[in-house]
Amino acid sequence: MNYEEIIIGIIVNAGNARSKAMEAIHHAKNGEIDKSRERLKQSSEELGKAHGVQTSLIQQEAGGQKQEVTLLMIHAQDHLMNAMTVRDLAEEFIDMHIKMEQAFHKQK
Repeated sequence: MNYEEIIIGIIVNAGNARSKAMEAIHHAKNGEIDKSRERLKQSSEELGKAHGVQTSLIQQEAGGQKQEVTLLMIHAQDHLMNAMTVRDLAEEFIDMHIKMEQAFHKQK
């Protein structure tokens, strides 16, 4: 796999992670907590793949194998950080939906 293909892999995995995190939020809004948790797990798995590739590239560079910093690489890093943020927020939103649902049922 060449450098560009590796970077595209980060973008794809990060994009998948973000999409799964957003699906998790939508399921939580609909009270589908089990589906929500499953999507969150899938998001984490996709993030793990992207982060693993990123870590490998960092280790290679730390070992003296310099990598060219391209606009595509910057784009990949942006996607990865965005996906990580959305995933973290999705977890918080799911917890908030659960607490709101519990509070609603207590009022009845």
